[in-house]
Amino acid sequence: MADKLGFIGLGLMGKPMARNLLKAGFSLTVHNRSQGAVRELVAEGATAADSPAALAEQVDVVFTCLPMPADVEQVYLGERGVLSGVQPGSVLVDMSTIDPSTHQKIAAQAAEKKVSYLDAPISGGTTGARDGTLSIMVGGEAAAVERVRPALNAMGQRIYHIGPVGSGAVVKIVNNMMSAINAVGVCEGLVLGAKFGIDPELLLEVTNNSSAASRTLASTGRAIIDRNFDPGFMIDLMHKDVGLAVDLGKQLKVRTLAAALTQQVLQEAQAAGLGRAGTPAQIIPLERSAGIEVKKK
Repeated sequence: MADKLGFIGLGLMGKPMARNLLKAGFSLTVHNRSQGAVRELVAEGATAADSPAALAEQVDVVFTCLPMPADVEQVYLGERGVLSGVQPGSVLVDMSTIDPSTHQKIAAQAAEKKVSYLDAPISGGTTGARDGTLSIMVGGEAAAVERVRPALNAMGQRIYHIGPVGSGAVVKIVNNMMSAINAVGVCEGLVLGAKFGIDPELLLEVTNNSSAASRTLASTGRAIIDRNFDPGFMIDLMHKDVGLAVDLGKQLKVRTLAAALTQQVLQEAQAAGLGRAGTPAQIIPLERSAGIEVKKK
């Protein structure tokens, strides 16, 4: 792939993803609000840009990975945003988890500049970002997907072309909604069993080998018992993602009762000051109300 690449948003996910592009031999220019991550990647061979527009002026393909819909809109459409510097024929790839309508709005304005736009949200957590094993769900034109596929392959193990712009976002929102709902059940089940006196280790082993088994049970349950609440994926971000699912349900007139309840559980954790903790920490308010802590005996 001869295209010069740019990457904006070097957070918990973006920095290891950008690093994998460098490791794969791509020419990479980076931009981020905080400069520590920029300095790290420059030391590893990247070039720094002082604004999204300046980055877009220097590259053929722009990748972004940002926290919130408002962040994505600002980076692309704001003053000195990507679209103010992008060159015709470029490809823009947003890998954030946001709503499909924001993607469609940016894509429409990109098309006016003869620029392709893809939404390409990711799943796999910080471990997948580090190891280059992410699942990537892409919405947009097939030709643009194929053009950037070598770069996507450097960051992910499974690349899915879902359909038109916005469709990748919908699949990611559904995925996170399902996972978050599952996690609520994991928390309630572990607290219930522990309160009765069941060894949490044994309870986790049995359920992992029974009909309750899931990736969410395996990862969330293990983190809870180990009391590992490091922010691999923060409660604040999962609350945002489940909120996107609830909002989408309202738009499409599809009931999302379990998602709405899950949103409230995550909001309870935020109110307890756990918003920047990893999602397994949502169990803590329930533990406090039950008077039990789920941990190794």
